[in-house]
Amino acid sequence: MARAAVKAKQQQRAKAQPAKARSRRGHSGGGNPNQDLFFMKLRRHAKWAYVVLAILFAATFAAVGVGSGSNGLSQLFSGLFGGSSSGTSVAAAQAEIAKHPAKGYRDLARAYEGKGETASAVGALQSYVGLKPKDGLAWTELGGEQLSLGSKFSSRYQRAQAAEQAANPGQSILPSGTLGQALATNPLEQLNSQKSNALLTQYSQQASAEYGAALQSYQKAAKLRPKDPQAQYNIAQAAQAEGQYQIEVTALKKYLALYPTSPQKGEIKSLIKSLTAATKPAPKKTK
Repeated sequence: MARAAVKAKQQQRAKAQPAKARSRRGHSGGGNPNQDLFFMKLRRHAKWAYVVLAILFAATFAAVGVGSGSNGLSQLFSGLFGGSSSGTSVAAAQAEIAKHPAKGYRDLARAYEGKGETASAVGALQSYVGLKPKDGLAWTELGGEQLSLGSKFSSRYQRAQAAEQAANPGQSILPSGTLGQALATNPLEQLNSQKSNALLTQYSQQASAEYGAALQSYQKAAKLRPKDPQAQYNIAQAAQAEGQYQIEVTALKKYLALYPTSPQKGEIKSLIKSLTAATKPAPKKTK
């Protein structure tokens, strides 16, 4: 009986509470139901936005030909958001040279760099440093472009060498006897081999010339920026490509002197040690 009386009182109190209070307590999160309703509406609208983006993305694949090597995606989204290629165009920079030669050549170099035309960028930078020989940063940039150009010629040399080896296998795998002699003295094969060797020589000389030019540009930049450790590191990089290992060792030592807390200190010291041992002259033989 007592339990029944208690239960009846609880039911009466629940009925006496205002409807707004019961609604507020009935909300499991304890927050504002109107706020939840707002976010539900927002999510519904967002779904349509996702659908539109999905359609746009699918149309992009069909329109620009993804996988074809084109740069259509970047061009599309650049135009979509109102962006465009930054910097001065090649034509505008060339026109500027007549009025402001130094600035014109500087802008021309950047325009060529943006288009990936390394050789033309090198030419423009060479004209610029001819007018502004004390611009250390420009010398550094020129060295970087020359080093990149040397790497391109080096890659061409390696590809041409691989093609030559595939087209003209060594004499050891030629058949013996009369057939082997005929193949070895084939005039057409000899002509192709001569052309290939000439091309290999050309690429090798071009790569060496650009590596040497990069080394000189970096050295000039280092003279203008004597306290910059990066300038010494650049010299070491170009010297390594050129095969000037003594210059590389000297530059690495200067780099560590200017930057003793370098994270690569241990690796650089090991490299200096190995290069020093490799370039050390052999002891003279005693009779």
